[in-house]
Amino acid sequence: MTQRLSNLSGMQKFSLIWFAQMLSQFGTATTRFSLMIWAYQQTGQATPLALLGFFSYILFILISPVAGVLVDRVDRRLVMILGDLGAALMTAMLLILFSSGQLQIWHLYIAEALTGAFEAFQIPAYSASISVLVPRGQYARVSGMRSFSDAAAQVIAPALAAQLLYAFGLGGVMLIDIGSFLIGIVPLLFISIPIIVHTAADHVQRNFRSDLATGIRYIYQRPGLMGLMGIYFGINLTAALTYYAILAPMVLARTGGDQIALGNVQAALGVGGIIGGVLMTFWGGPKKRIHGIFLIGAFSFLTGDFLMAVGRTTPVWMFAILFATIFVPIIVGSKQTIWQSKVAPELQGRVFAARGAIEQLAMPIGYLFAGPLADKLFEPAMRPGGALANVFGGLLGTGPGAGMVFMFLCTSIAGTTICLSGYLFRSVRQVESDLPDHVADAVPTPI
Repeated sequence: MTQRLSNLSGMQKFSLIWFAQMLSQFGTATTRFSLMIWAYQQTGQATPLALLGFFSYILFILISPVAGVLVDRVDRRLVMILGDLGAALMTAMLLILFSSGQLQIWHLYIAEALTGAFEAFQIPAYSASISVLVPRGQYARVSGMRSFSDAAAQVIAPALAAQLLYAFGLGGVMLIDIGSFLIGIVPLLFISIPIIVHTAADHVQRNFRSDLATGIRYIYQRPGLMGLMGIYFGINLTAALTYYAILAPMVLARTGGDQIALGNVQAALGVGGIIGGVLMTFWGGPKKRIHGIFLIGAFSFLTGDFLMAVGRTTPVWMFAILFATIFVPIIVGSKQTIWQSKVAPELQGRVFAARGAIEQLAMPIGYLFAGPLADKLFEPAMRPGGALANVFGGLLGTGPGAGMVFMFLCTSIAGTTICLSGYLFRSVRQVESDLPDHVADAVPTPI
C-alpha cells in the first residue's frame, strides 16, 4: 500500500490527507457544537461561551513561535500525527469527566486551551506541507478546498449533533469524535511528505533562539507583509467580537433558547463557506489577490454584519450569514496565496507560525471583551428604557439579544473600514508586485 501511495502525485497525496482531515473536522465540530449547547444550558449567558473561544487561542498564540521552529526542523507528517493525537486525548478526558458526572465549565476551558496548544503545531505543519506537495499554481485552489472542509463541518455539525445527541447523548458524540481523529491520522501513516533541503545560508549560525526570531524578523523586514498581517489582525478582531464570540448566544437569546434556530443559522454559515470554497477551488480567486482581501472583505462586512443586525428572524439571519460567508474562502485563499508565494518553503514553518500567532492574537482579545461587552454594557443599554434603546430600538429591536445585535451593527462599520484602509498603504497595496516570489519551489527529499 505504501508503495502504491508513493506513486501518487503531490496533489493526489494532499487530496487524501485533506479528505481524512475533513472527516476529523466533522467530529470535532459536532462535539464543540454539543458542548456549546451544554455550556449555555448551564449558565444562560454569553460570557462563558465567549471564554471557550478565548481559552482555545491563548496557548495557541504563546506556543506558535516555538512550534514554527520545530515544524521547519522535523518531519512535518509526524508533527501532524502527534497534534491530532493530542486533540483526541483532550476529548477523551472530557468524555471520562462527563461519564463520571464531574464535567464542569472550567474543564472545558482547560481542554480548549490544551487543544489549542496541539493545533499550534498541527496547523503550520499542515500549511507548510502544502508548499512541498502542491504546485505553486494550485495554492489558491488548495486553499479553497480547505475552506470547503471548514465550511462543510459547520454545515454538518449542527444537524449531526442534534441527531447524535438524541441517539447517543453527549458521551456518544465525544466517542465518535475520538474515532474521527484516528481516521484523520490514517493517511499520514502511509503517505510521504517531502522534507526541505535547507540552503547552506540557512544553516549558518542556526540555533533555537535565533530561529525563534526568524519568522517575525522576516515579516518585519518586508513592510508589505507586515501591513497585510496588521490588516488581517483587525479583520480577525472584528469578526471575533461577533461571529465567533456572540453569534450563538445572540440567536439563543432572541429565539428563547431555540436550538433548532441556532443549528439552522450555523448551517447557513457553513453553506456559505461551502459555496465560497467550491468557487475558490474552481475559479482560483481574483488575479490581483489583494482585491480578494480588501475589497471583497469590505463587502462581506458591510452586507453580512448589517443584515445580521437589522434582521429579527431566523430566515433573515440565515440569508445574511450565508451571503457574508460566501466571500470568506476568497478572502482567506487570496491571503494565503500571497504568503505562500512570497515565503520560501524552508522558512514557512517559522514565518507562518509567527504570522499566525500575531493574527490570531486578535481572537482571544475579541473573545475576552465580547462577553462582558454584551452582558454588562450593550444588553442592559438595549433593554426597554436603556441608554441606547431609544436611539437604535426602532432599527434593531429591544430586549434579550438586542445588545448583541447592536454589536453586529458596530462591526459592520468597523470591519468595512479596516478592510478598505489597506488601500491607503502602498507597500500593502502593491505587495504582489513589489515583493518578489520565492525563487523556486522547494527541493524536496521524500521520507
